[in-house]
Amino acid sequence: LAMYVYGQLGVKLTHYTGAQYYEGLHIPLSEIAPGDLLFFDQNPVLGPQHEGIYIGDGRFIQAPHTGDVVKISSLDEPTYGFSFVGAVRPYNLN
Repeated sequence: LAMYVYGQLGVKLTHYTGAQYYEGLHIPLSEIAPGDLLFFDQNPVLGPQHEGIYIGDGRFIQAPHTGDVVKISSLDEPTYGFSFVGAVRPYNLN
């Protein structure tokens, strides 16, 4: 989802979610803005394995897995609040 959205804006993202996290400019949670990428890690050994695009008010859009529909989720949901590892401002990945 993030690759498609940012590709439409002319921003090329690395295919691997973990690489996007490590290449980008990290933004403190208190400073995230709509458009920032949010990263989640449900297995600390593997690093970030999932991402969403922040849309404001603690919410983000995500495609949970291939074949599923795009959803709006909240950082207040336990699954995402506990697995949140950081945010990246993607337009710095060029």
